[in-house]
Amino acid sequence: MRLFLSSYRFGAHANRLLALTGPPGRIAVIANACDAWPSAWQSAVTSDLVPLRRMGFQPEVVDLREYIGRAEALADTLSGFPAVWVRGGNTFVLRAQFARSGADLVLTRLLEADALVYAGYSAGACVMTPDLHGLESTDDPAEVRTACGIEPRWDGLGLVPRRIVPHLDSPTDPEGHSRKLVRDFLASGTPHWALTDDHVVVVDGDLTEVLT
Repeated sequence: MRLFLSSYRFGAHANRLLALTGPPGRIAVIANACDAWPSAWQSAVTSDLVPLRRMGFQPEVVDLREYIGRAEALADTLSGFPAVWVRGGNTFVLRAQFARSGADLVLTRLLEADALVYAGYSAGACVMTPDLHGLESTDDPAEVRTACGIEPRWDGLGLVPRRIVPHLDSPTDPEGHSRKLVRDFLASGTPHWALTDDHVVVVDGDLTEVLT
């Protein structure tokens, strides 16, 4: 299994992503964490396509909304990519769209077979953790009903053993919600990784490390 989980895009470790993927080629871009914000969706996608292209990747958008109830079709599509890029947004909306499309099962199967690299930041990283409790302080679970028509789910995919707190001490979090969540997790003894926008959690086979 190969995972590149960051707080913001490549963090300070773009070269480590390339070490996981090998020479950059096609990469599937999943932007469904932004589905609750239709007016910003396209600009959010474009803001990720540009840096991926600069790194030499050939990004192609895979919209999970086109695969609702079509998990096998999604599996066929994603099987053609050596890597997937899952951008940030609302973690609860992303989790819901993973469930509706079967991406949670499809990606788990492909990752366990080491058939692709999963790179995700912010919501795209948090969705891989055991559960999403605590993230309601930064992401609104109510947006799931608006964007997806279902109730929010609080379970993650569980492919890493700790929760992730992104954007620690980041300009994107001027009110310090992430710092408060870290304090709450420390007080409750909840295993977690607190990531600044430079940090990346890398899983490469049996090796898991946090790059600072």
